[in-house]
Amino acid sequence: MSAERWTLVTDQDELHDASRRIAQGEGPFGVDTERASGYRYSNRAYLVQVYRRGAGTFLFDPTGISDFSPLASALTGDEWVLHAADQDLPSLREIGLDPQALFDTELGSRLLGLERVGLGYVTAELLDVTLEKAHSAADWSTRPLPEPWLEYAALDVALLPDLRDAVKHALEEQGKLDYAFQEFDAVLRKAPKPKPEDPWRKVAGNKLRSPRQLAMVRELWTARDTLAKSKDIAPGRLIPDASIVAAVLANPRSPEDLASLKTFRGRASRTELNRWWKAILRGKTTAQLPGPPTRAPNTMPNHRAWPQRFPDAAERLSELRAVATAESERQHIPTENLIPPSVLRGLAWEPPAIATPEAVAERLSELGARPWQIGIVAPILCTVFVDNE
Repeated sequence: MSAERWTLVTDQDELHDASRRIAQGEGPFGVDTERASGYRYSNRAYLVQVYRRGAGTFLFDPTGISDFSPLASALTGDEWVLHAADQDLPSLREIGLDPQALFDTELGSRLLGLERVGLGYVTAELLDVTLEKAHSAADWSTRPLPEPWLEYAALDVALLPDLRDAVKHALEEQGKLDYAFQEFDAVLRKAPKPKPEDPWRKVAGNKLRSPRQLAMVRELWTARDTLAKSKDIAPGRLIPDASIVAAVLANPRSPEDLASLKTFRGRASRTELNRWWKAILRGKTTAQLPGPPTRAPNTMPNHRAWPQRFPDAAERLSELRAVATAESERQHIPTENLIPPSVLRGLAWEPPAIATPEAVAERLSELGARPWQIGIVAPILCTVFVDNE
């Protein structure tokens, strides 16, 4: 299937004209973005697609547009339809595009209990339309963008309003439309995830534990991040995390040792060898050795440690998960959408003193559960605590 002819918008004047035409259309706005994840350092949008009935499909190239406010003004008065909105909203907000109302067809499909929720599967299931996903992982920072890529991007977004109608109808039939709107509102209001205090610790994992090894990881990670940011290249394309771990475990004694290490790979592993060796030397010699990861007072420990350190909480969590899983099967809603795992963990860690349905409902609300979720699971989750009394 090919898309209706689309309009590529590459400068400010073209954006003003496209915004006027979109404002004159009718109904919800299909919105999508294409990024260069895995290729570029940033998560910025390299293409923004908008479709509206009566207006057509517009592909906006942000590299040539300095001010998106005319488009932001045009995209008001109705829902934005996105598929997996949480992936697109950060890059849209970065350029000043932020919906007032949202319909997320991927999230709606989860609530419907569809077997898979990728755009290709959902359009085939609900619209009987087959999408080719050949360019979904392409480097969208490429310029000029090839015509087949633009055709692919246009078709995806042009289907979103029809898909929204199909998902909405199915949700109404299952009595889940109110659930969906509560979820869409939560996506809009969700605060950005805070950046970790020591992002390099994720690279170390469980293989590297000594302070000296952690110092080497920190220095290599920082050197890689600085270079990646300056070149706008995804850090893993310079040297992958596995290469950092391999270099630290090998503990090379010279640049030649490092260069001879077969497990030290990556496109910049040899061209930037001196940079990596200097980072390793800093890690070997610094007096500023990392301590154990810091944890804010009164925060919940990682649940993976509960069986050994907090067995009562681990048992409660296991029983709560079992109850939630059984109910999710009955509701035909994935467990993680019926009740977020973080909420279950919070309830298991700090349950109410007297676990009545009302007290459990209040605790779930404190932990961020939505009203529809609380209404379904509070009466059944409280039975776990009754059985354990």
